[in-house]
Amino acid sequence: MPISGGRSIMARAAAAGALLAVGLAVVSWSGSAGEDEGGGDGEGKVTVVYEDGATKPQDRRAVEVIRKSRVLERTADWVNTSVALPHDLVVKVTDEVPPGVTDAVTQPDGRTIYVPPAFLTRLHGVAGEVAKTVKRPALVPAGEFNADDLTALSTRFIFGHEVGHALQRQLQLPNLGLEEDAADGFASFHTVNEAGPGPSLASAMVFDALARKEGELTLEGLSSDHPVTQQRVFNFLCYLHGSDPKKFDGPLVGAGYLPKSRSPLCPQAWAMLDHGWWTQLKPHFRKAFKAQGDMSQEEARARMIAEMKALAEKLDEIRSGQ
Repeated sequence: MPISGGRSIMARAAAAGALLAVGLAVVSWSGSAGEDEGGGDGEGKVTVVYEDGATKPQDRRAVEVIRKSRVLERTADWVNTSVALPHDLVVKVTDEVPPGVTDAVTQPDGRTIYVPPAFLTRLHGVAGEVAKTVKRPALVPAGEFNADDLTALSTRFIFGHEVGHALQRQLQLPNLGLEEDAADGFASFHTVNEAGPGPSLASAMVFDALARKEGELTLEGLSSDHPVTQQRVFNFLCYLHGSDPKKFDGPLVGAGYLPKSRSPLCPQAWAMLDHGWWTQLKPHFRKAFKAQGDMSQEEARARMIAEMKALAEKLDEIRSGQ
């Protein structure tokens, strides 16, 4: 993501297809999530299992990076504290995956997430290239700009995407658009609120590098249920910027990573995303989390209303400047 000639690599990168090749599937549901406003009663738990015996030697280094970082466990802990799942969710870091699975993937019933070790090795390789070839963004501490930390941070975001799928499927959440967009939205919602800018920034850099490797956009890329990779990069950055425009305007917009034409729309985009996910999850809060969750949802709603008003007041100015 360095600046070159006034433009970031992101702005110059070739558009490409999706990172996570999650195929379309017919979903068969069994059971239903409780919708009691008093809090969910589901006893499902998220557990993370590292199947060392089903991991090839060449992938053990990347797996150990993720195991030590505990990025999978941190997200699992948040779900276990906050959301009453109707069924257990098992996260398997293993080579024993369904046929054709090469990337992190969530099963259609939302009860299993597979994280192939070879996928983590590929991420580690791309993250290492980023650390060597990309100018470090000011928001990323120097001590975290290395292959291991960038792999852990981007894995936390990618895992957030898969957990988004699992929540949608187990809780039978209504979508108003593509499920892949909603899963990306959950990754931003969760990591920005719980971990700050690191996962979004690391994922933007890694996805940007992947987009350039993918080359010219193909029919398959355009027709995928995922947005093209380069578009996802800017979505990640937009939500991050919108979460705190005063803090992130200089490092993201001023530095050239997020176009000025997009940035005015990001505060409302983030506010709607934040409110949307808190509202979707509200009927499923664990009883012990309900007071905290309700407060977060109310605060998000107030911010959404304020940002919608602010955007309405600036819309003519924004349109005339495009």
